Amino acid sequence: MFEIVQITAEQAAKLTSRQESFFLDYKDKRIDPSKLSRALAAFCNSDGGDLYVGISQSSAGGQAVWSGFNDPEEANSHIQSFEQVSPFGEDLDVEFLECQTESGLVLHINARKSRYVRKATDGKVYKRLNASNQRVDSEAALLALRRQKGLESFESETLSVDEILVTNSEAIIGYLLEVVPTAEPEVYLRKQQLLIGGRPTVASALLFADEPQAVLPKRCGIKIYRYGSEEQSRDRLVGLPITIEGNLYSQIFEAVARTVEIIADAAFLDAEGLRRVEYPGETLHEIITNAVLHRDYSVTDDVHVRIFENRVEVESPGRLPGHITPNNILDERLSRNPFVVRHLNRFPNPPNRDVGEGLNTAFEFMRKLNLREPIIQERENSVLVTIRHESLASPAQQVVEFLKSNESIRNELARKLTGVNSESKMQKIFERLGRAGEIEHIPGTAGRGYAYRLGPKHRRTGSD
Repeated sequence: MFEIVQITAEQAAKLTSRQESFFLDYKDKRIDPSKLSRALAAFCNSDGGDLYVGISQSSAGGQAVWSGFNDPEEANSHIQSFEQVSPFGEDLDVEFLECQTESGLVLHINARKSRYVRKATDGKVYKRLNASNQRVDSEAALLALRRQKGLESFESETLSVDEILVTNSEAIIGYLLEVVPTAEPEVYLRKQQLLIGGRPTVASALLFADEPQAVLPKRCGIKIYRYGSEEQSRDRLVGLPITIEGNLYSQIFEAVARTVEIIADAAFLDAEGLRRVEYPGETLHEIITNAVLHRDYSVTDDVHVRIFENRVEVESPGRLPGHITPNNILDERLSRNPFVVRHLNRFPNPPNRDVGEGLNTAFEFMRKLNLREPIIQERENSVLVTIRHESLASPAQQVVEFLKSNESIRNELARKLTGVNSESKMQKIFERLGRAGEIEHIPGTAGRGYAYRLGPKHRRTGSD
């Protein structure tokens, strides 16, 4: 028996006022269980969502109508269909909702993004498309879904090129001399399933071809951009984008080094003159490494590193694999490219030294510098990690700490320092600090030059 949760009339009204969407679906209680299973499978095969059985969306698109089951047993046929979609309810949380002002019990199913491809009771596969369920028919679409789930990987496919691409490269010879000095390249690669039927796999080319971009164009490079502003626009792009190529091992280290170099050399001009922004090198290394290791190599695009005045963005092609989401990515483990991850870790001084801990390390080093944690966003066909140069301290605390080692601060500089976008909001922070005696206006400054210094609370009196 599932739990019956009591909700208020206000909560019920809020629920029925929502419109169906990619993450929300309403179903009349009279729906055929087989059709209900399509919606559940679609949610599990996409990004998850909430399904309410016993609430009907009005044809006019207005307030949905609550018309629930008389008792839990009336929903038995619907509940029985869940087992065929997600055995043992692995991807589903189920409860009944009851409201004193509404009629009957609403069956609420929270369907999570599944690590498996889920099928409806008709044996077909469905995905969410906007606010509807779409059947996945073609073999190409099913293959794409299996890859997205991490059940199959593009890295295992073979390439129509000669094996000499990976058996006689500088990369494989240098690797074997360090790792397995007695092994012959062809024998080693065949044993590791990186050479199949005399053809290199995608993973083999990525790891051991000296120029994998020649056989995988626009799929395995890194592009680095520097913008002379806080926004992404062509006219503020500083110089030409830098393209990093080569096998993954050399590519990662070169990309990290160039990114660190560009940030170190970049001086941004503001009202107070030139200033430089620093990020933990470990954070940049781990996030760029993670993008290269876990991107979807079936997507025709490169990894993009964008350097702005106030942040660094790292965008990798492909969505997160399987059940991984931005919310659980630090705790859950699922590798889309296990061959790449495992063999790259065997290189001397591997870029992924602590397998599975890269992003956790990136977050940890941001916290050590009292900077905000990176932000991870899943886009339509990519994952974007943003590293912002913003302190964990409150804006007021940042102002006071700045003035302890600087003579003055103005509104514009304070906004750059704290990330506060509004001039008026920053002014209110100044006023609160002034009333508390933390800062004071510098006499003789006015207009755009209006400035503050530490207040009487911090002024030392008498001898030390």
